Amino acid sequence: MCGRFTMAIDSDDVRTQLALGQMPLDWAPRYNIAPTQEVACVPFAEARSVHWFRWGLVPFWAQDPAIGSGMINARAESVAEKPAFRNSFKSKRCLILADGFYEWRKTGKGSIPFYFSLRGGEAFAFAGLWDDWEPKGVSSEPGLPGLTTCAIITTAANSLLADVHPRMPVILKGQAMWDWLLEPDVKRRLNLLQPFDAQQMQRWEVSREVNNPARDDPSLIQPAGGGLFD
Repeated sequence: MCGRFTMAIDSDDVRTQLALGQMPLDWAPRYNIAPTQEVACVPFAEARSVHWFRWGLVPFWAQDPAIGSGMINARAESVAEKPAFRNSFKSKRCLILADGFYEWRKTGKGSIPFYFSLRGGEAFAFAGLWDDWEPKGVSSEPGLPGLTTCAIITTAANSLLADVHPRMPVILKGQAMWDWLLEPDVKRRLNLLQPFDAQQMQRWEVSREVNNPARDDPSLIQPAGGGLFD
């Protein structure tokens, strides 16, 4: 799964690196993005504007928005068929902007966090899904506003991640980003959901302070313990 990530690059640099449109005025560096928080998403390829969506997909048909806390990831292998995701896979795909992510290796002494990024440290996008939800029915909380939420698609881990975690987020760069949003053919769309090239990535162990979602500062991505890996 992908449960935490970073987007610490300046908004102007992100816009240039990924050829984006309008950026949010309240953009700020983030080093420990967690589920249920707002994340930077591009839902439409035409304008390429960046919007804030809440991380944890709530399908339009859900009775209770709390379902979103368990839907932060969607598996590439079942995303086209699973009821929670298939409508979004068909017509509401998005790019979720990042410059790195964390995964944890389970050991007998607890889980060890690692930070993964591209070798150049540049921005990229996760393949994502989004949906709009509005309260309905007697079970809805009075006055509860609508939500726009999203999920990150995951696939099998590449060789850099495999000894830490069996899954990784789907990373998109360049034309693959816009193909994900625009491709009408289901098979070609699914073919985009592959493990990213391990040779273009780097990793290192980081402090367990990242386990605390209240922490959000540059120290979280600094090498610790075993240091840098290729």
